[in-house]
Amino acid sequence: MEGINNAGGVAFVLTDAARLRRFLILGADSNTLYQSQKELALENAKVVLRMVANGQGEAVLQEIETISLAGQAPKQDATLFALAIVARAENRDLAKQAYALVSKVCRIPTHLFMFIGFSEMIDEATGWGRMPRKVIGDWYTSKNAGSLAYAVTKYKQREGWSHRDVLRLAHPKPKGVAHRLIFCYITKGKEDVAKMLAELSDAEQEECASVVAFLAAVDTCRTATEVTQDIIALISKHKLAHEHMNNTLLASPQVWQTLLPSMPLTATMRNLNKLTHLGLLDDVEQCGMVVQRLTDLDGLRKARMHPLIALQATITYGSGHGSLGSLTWEPNGEVTEALDTMFYKSFDLVEPTGKRFFLGMDVSGSMTCGKCGGGQLTPRQASVGMMMTTLRSEANCYVAAFTDGLTPMNHVVRANMSLEESMAAVGHLPFGATDCAQPMLFAMQQQLDVDVFVVYTDCETWAGEVTPAEALKQYRASSGIDDAKLIVCAMTSGGFTLADPDDAGMLDVVGFSTATPAIMADFVMGRL
Repeated sequence: MEGINNAGGVAFVLTDAARLRRFLILGADSNTLYQSQKELALENAKVVLRMVANGQGEAVLQEIETISLAGQAPKQDATLFALAIVARAENRDLAKQAYALVSKVCRIPTHLFMFIGFSEMIDEATGWGRMPRKVIGDWYTSKNAGSLAYAVTKYKQREGWSHRDVLRLAHPKPKGVAHRLIFCYITKGKEDVAKMLAELSDAEQEECASVVAFLAAVDTCRTATEVTQDIIALISKHKLAHEHMNNTLLASPQVWQTLLPSMPLTATMRNLNKLTHLGLLDDVEQCGMVVQRLTDLDGLRKARMHPLIALQATITYGSGHGSLGSLTWEPNGEVTEALDTMFYKSFDLVEPTGKRFFLGMDVSGSMTCGKCGGGQLTPRQASVGMMMTTLRSEANCYVAAFTDGLTPMNHVVRANMSLEESMAAVGHLPFGATDCAQPMLFAMQQQLDVDVFVVYTDCETWAGEVTPAEALKQYRASSGIDDAKLIVCAMTSGGFTLADPDDAGMLDVVGFSTATPAIMADFVMGRL
C-alpha cells in the first residue's frame, strides 16, 4: 500500500511485522529530520500494541527472542521496551510467555534494570504482582554464587535502579547460604555480612568462602588510596573488572596492564583510548593481545559484537579524542587495522554472489540527522559502513552517491580503503533534496548492466518525477535485464519503504542488522 512519508513523498507503508523488526534493530532513541524521538517511539509502541491486539503477540515475542539472542541489534532498549509492553498484556498466557523471556534477553543487570524501568513506565500501578516478582527473583537465584557476585558488583546501579531497590521489591528466596550472603551484602552492607558470617557453621563458611574473598577484594579496590602489590595481586587473582576499581587505581598503567588479560572483548574495545593514552599499546605483547582479541571470530560471536558498535569504535578511536571529556591519544596503526577487521567480521560470513551491483548511497540532508541504532553515527556514516561491506565482498560494483542528482564514486571509494578513508571520501559531498530513483535512472542513461541495485537511505524521498519502484520497472524494460532487483537498506525506524512489497524483485531490509548481508545474498541468489 502506498502512502505519503514524513518528507511528503510517495512510498510504501510497511507492514506491522516489518516495522517491528526495524524498530527492534534500529530503535527510536534519536530524532530524524522529519520526526522527533518521542514521535518515533510512540509510533513503534502502537505497532507492538496493535500486533498484540490482533493476536500476533507470540510473533512479537519470537522476533524479540531471535533478534536479542542473535545480537542483531546494537542496543537492547527497543527489545526490552517491546518485551515490557507484551509482559503487561491483558492476556495472561501471553504475559507469562513474555516474562519467560526475561532471563534469556536480560543477560546483564543493565538489561534487567531497563526492563523494570520500562515496565514501571507502562503500568503505573504501585507494587509488583506475583509473576514479575518470581521472574525477577529467579534472575538472581538462577545464577551461581560466583557469577552473581561478579554481576552485582560490576553493575551496581543503572537506569535509575540498584540491586538493593530490586531485591526489596522482588523478595527472592536465596537458594543457598552463598546467595543469602550476597543478598545481605546488597541490601545491608558489609558490616551485616560480618555478623552473618559469625553465625554460620564451619561448613557454611567454607561454602561461601570464595564469595566472601571476592567481595572483600572488590571493597579493597574501591577504597584503596594507592596502587600496591597487594592490590595488583587481588585484581589478578579474582579477575576483577575496571568497574571494580576507583579513580585512583584507574590512573595507573600497572592496574590496566593487570586488568587486560581477563578483560572482555567489549570492555577492551571501549577502553582502547585509555590503554593507548597510558602507553600500554606501545608494548608489542600488550598490543598483540588486544589485536588478537579484536579480530578473533569466535570471540566476536560470543560477545554478540554488533557491526554498528564496531563501526562507532573504529571512528572514535581513529579520531584520537572522545566526544566527552579531555582525553586524547595517538591511534595505534595495528589497532586501527584490527578495528576495521572486527567491523567486517562482525557480520555473518557471506560468500560473494558474483552479480553486478549498483550501490547507491543517499547523502541528502535528512541522512545527517538523528543517530542510527542508538549510537553516535548518523545514517550517512552508517550507510558508508554497510556499502563497504558489499564493496569488499563483491568484485563487480558501481558506487554512487545521490541527492536529487547522482555523483559516481568508483574513482573515490575503493574496496581496499579503510573505513576511516571511505568515510572521509563521502563526508565532503554536498547535501540536497532526496530522489532515490536516481540510481536506476542513471543506469538507464549510461546503459549500465546491473543485476542488483542497493539503496542505502532513510526512505524520506520526495524529489523526482518517478518513484524508485517505477524507475526499477523502467530499467528492466530498457535494459532487458528482466530480473534486475532492488534492495532498500533502511537506516532509520520509520514506517515507510521504497520497495514494492508486491514485487518479488524488491526487498526491504534493516540496514544495520548482523544478518543483513546474508539476507541480501540469499535474495540476490533467489534463495528467498
